[in-house]
Amino acid sequence: MSGDADPILSGLDPDQREIAEALRGPVVVLAGAGTGKTRAITHRIAHGVRTGVYAPDRVLAVTFTRKAAGELQGRLRALGADGVRAQTFHGAALAQLGHFWPDIVGGSAPQIVPGKSAALSQVLESMKLRASGETVRDLASEVEWRKTSMLSIDDYAARLEARPLPQGLTHEQVMDVQRGYTALLEERRQIDFEDVLVLMTGMLEAEPRVALQVRERYRFFTVDEYQDVSPLQHALLSTWLGNRDDLCVVGDASQTIYSFAGASSSYLLKFGAEYPHARQIKLERNYRSTEPVVRLANRLMRDRPGALTLRAFREPDPAASGLSKQDAQAPSFEWFASEGDEAAAVAASVREAVASGTEPSNIAVLYRTNAQSARFEQALQLAGINTRVHGAQRFFDRADVRQAVMLIRGEAKVGDTRPLFQIVSDVLRASGWTARAPEGAAARDKWEALAAVLSLVDEMPEGAGIKEFSEELIARQRTQHEPTLQAVTLSAIHAAKGLEWSLVHVVGLSEGVLPIAHAVDEEAIDEERRLTYVAFTRARDSLRLSGVAGGARGRRVPSRFLAEAGIAV
Repeated sequence: MSGDADPILSGLDPDQREIAEALRGPVVVLAGAGTGKTRAITHRIAHGVRTGVYAPDRVLAVTFTRKAAGELQGRLRALGADGVRAQTFHGAALAQLGHFWPDIVGGSAPQIVPGKSAALSQVLESMKLRASGETVRDLASEVEWRKTSMLSIDDYAARLEARPLPQGLTHEQVMDVQRGYTALLEERRQIDFEDVLVLMTGMLEAEPRVALQVRERYRFFTVDEYQDVSPLQHALLSTWLGNRDDLCVVGDASQTIYSFAGASSSYLLKFGAEYPHARQIKLERNYRSTEPVVRLANRLMRDRPGALTLRAFREPDPAASGLSKQDAQAPSFEWFASEGDEAAAVAASVREAVASGTEPSNIAVLYRTNAQSARFEQALQLAGINTRVHGAQRFFDRADVRQAVMLIRGEAKVGDTRPLFQIVSDVLRASGWTARAPEGAAARDKWEALAAVLSLVDEMPEGAGIKEFSEELIARQRTQHEPTLQAVTLSAIHAAKGLEWSLVHVVGLSEGVLPIAHAVDEEAIDEERRLTYVAFTRARDSLRLSGVAGGARGRRVPSRFLAEAGIAV
């Protein structure tokens, strides 16, 4: 089928279409925020499948979170490429490790430790050291950084002088914890998530028959968010590929915000050096944000390595935001005397936006650390606004949602032929859903969750029945592809990456908060600047910025990033 005859290519802009038609060889896509990168790569894969260039079961699309993988899988399924696998690095490696371990090593693969904290606490206890929860989390991050950076214990010791130490510990104690943690896992025959990648990379390098089978299984690779690849993930990807080069990578150096976990944008920026005949395509047409938001983001990242120049292509959406083109004003900044004043003002602003017609699901409050969420959650609830803390609990892990899914699965086995909406609404009524939203925060929270399940009926193809709907729910549950809840989102900026809202409040724009206090050298400040850029570019229509002069740790001044972005303070 020619490109002109392929309906999958219709609706793509010229740059997106160039990506979709570049089906073979190494391709690097430099994609700015809101430029439609996910659309481009999913249509590229679907076009390759439709034209017969790709066998769907030989394509692997890799990303960094289960949620993102679920979204990719859903989009590919909708485009007719449902045989393509979309997985995280860890998910793909874990499946391969479990498959090959019994034959290569014998027995079942080692058990994965559910988290590092318990094991690290036991090591500290054996050393007769008492540490706070924050120190244990810092130690867990150090273990992760060492492994993703592919450093041995001795190599890590040589680099430790340049690393910030977990509070209350000496260099020698940190090294003893690293050795003790490694020994404890070996003694228990356990591995952590980084070990999954280490072991699979090693197996592929050491066992030619394993490498042959994996490379026969997967021929074409697409890697999203490539700016967040660590040395360990890059090594695994290289062993997957072998001497082949059918690889498409997509990323934005300005959104590298996981350097603390070993991520490096160097693999994205130096892709052309690794693959000299690679094709490079840029996506700079911004379809997410209004012009004032785009100008602000561009000023913040001007002349930074790998920065792209975004161009605004959308006007305010009155249906979503209540704003007209004339209302698209420059992002505003407010400076408050106390954290309580800031939270109250944000709640009042959100309440006004909701009263003007903006849906709560189109509003977010973003902050640097999770510890900041409580005061905004409380202020919004006092204002009568329903909230959800992003990342606090997965939607499909809720007890009320699990029960609803179970009842729908049961109904699918009965073979009910009534209209889908009627069947699902009747099932949800049995779980406590009503046509009218109840009063009270707890009851409203459950109602919103069940209403979100019902809203998925509208996304089903015409003529779909309860069996197809049940299968869709199971697929979403497996990949954590969550529906939209009618609630204001509270989220740390790291967790908000990849998401967008009509109205975004970025709070805590004070020195010592954003940038955070422990960011003292130029490299750390650069990371905080990129984090701020990610926060700004989550906004579609309206961006409101605020900071606080007073806090628990004394007086503060406005964040330096405001001046860099041209905001008067």
